[in-house]
Amino acid sequence: MSGGAPKGKDSGARGRRLADKARGPRREPKPQAERVPDEAADIGVEARIAAGVLLNAALIRRGGLDEALALPAVTALPGPDRAFARAVAMAALRRLGEIDQILDRKLQKRPPETIRTLLRIALAQTLVLGTPAFAAVSTAVKLAERDPKTRPYKALVNAVLRGIEREGPGLTTAESNLPDWIAARWKQTYGDAALAGLALAAREEPATDLSLKPDADPAALAADVEGEVLPGGTVRTFKRGDVASWPGFEDGSWWVQDAAAAVPVRLLAPKSGETALDMCAAPGGKTLQIAASGASVVALDRSDARLKRLRQNLARTGLEAEIAVMPAEDWLDSRTFDAVLLDAPCTATGTFRRNPEVLRATKPAEVAKLADVQHRLLDAAALRVAPGGRLVYCVCSLEREEGETQIIAFLRRNPGFRTAPAVPAEIGAPDEALTPEGWLRILPSMWAEKGGVDGFFAARLERV
Repeated sequence: MSGGAPKGKDSGARGRRLADKARGPRREPKPQAERVPDEAADIGVEARIAAGVLLNAALIRRGGLDEALALPAVTALPGPDRAFARAVAMAALRRLGEIDQILDRKLQKRPPETIRTLLRIALAQTLVLGTPAFAAVSTAVKLAERDPKTRPYKALVNAVLRGIEREGPGLTTAESNLPDWIAARWKQTYGDAALAGLALAAREEPATDLSLKPDADPAALAADVEGEVLPGGTVRTFKRGDVASWPGFEDGSWWVQDAAAAVPVRLLAPKSGETALDMCAAPGGKTLQIAASGASVVALDRSDARLKRLRQNLARTGLEAEIAVMPAEDWLDSRTFDAVLLDAPCTATGTFRRNPEVLRATKPAEVAKLADVQHRLLDAAALRVAPGGRLVYCVCSLEREEGETQIIAFLRRNPGFRTAPAVPAEIGAPDEALTPEGWLRILPSMWAEKGGVDGFFAARLERV
């Protein structure tokens, strides 16, 4: 993170990070995907406009950022400009609470939203991405000047940004980046220390994790992509760029999948010769894991469009799966399976490292709404488990209603199932993720020294 050119004894120094009252021990810095290129100072106003479009779209609704990436304001930009715009929007989303804390100290009253967006975008560049202050401030002023509605505020934009450059941002708290209702929930569920860890994790740009086919060499791939082998065999790299150009991609040796997302299939432990069902399979990383085990797998999902990536990866890796496009609860096939995986639709609050917009887009009412969907899907999954078979339920959510509460209620409704406790060391999960019941509750703050993981809940059940 950097401010502008040095102005005083302890403020504005290039490379300074936003202060945090609750900052824990720092690990060695790692390369960041959203670090802007050296030529960022030359990227013009259109890229900043696109960054504002992406930021506002992400704040308005779930999936808004992805949808906005297809808008002309973004697609018309050259490749480097598009990458810069997305990097700025993601940085602003990750640090939005801190950025607003800084702005609120400088603004006597709230300006129009267009001006606030300009200021947020400028501070995301200077305080997070390391863009030279002169470039970010100058462009923000130009943006204010070009529109008659914002032109009267160009002096305010200049004064606020120059003041922050000169005086420094001041103290901010990582917890401010979390919406109040989510912070309150996580504090009640996980405690103060865990909340502080989650808030720090929400600031960080995640690495890229790769799951490998059984015949691939993790150590060799790690050397090729300048990465490391994590417990369980996932290869983690901070290498950036187009993954299609990385060693082993064309050969189909691996696919991109967060280390935590790979745990549920390891917990399911499908074997060669077994039958398996992956309910709600898209985008398909877990289906690929099951297919790579040698099991005969059916991938079921209601969205044909979301299964496109699975089809592409199956073709690239040479793996096989039967694909059925159908809502899981409506599938009329009478087969039962040795292993059933239900990665249920959820609020996805555990994925905030990769998708910071989920924290802003998720509303309290969605938790209860999705919990009802999960309830129905679990009962449908139970009917698919053959006698003696096993069921793994998982969600990438940090909300208990979508995880622990679901399994407690399911076991009460289904006395023919029992928990088969997880052993974290055997499946590449953090040791501290094991719950007293034998389930897994992975928090994004775990493995902080390795770069963290996505948040997941997973439970393995046996039909007895």
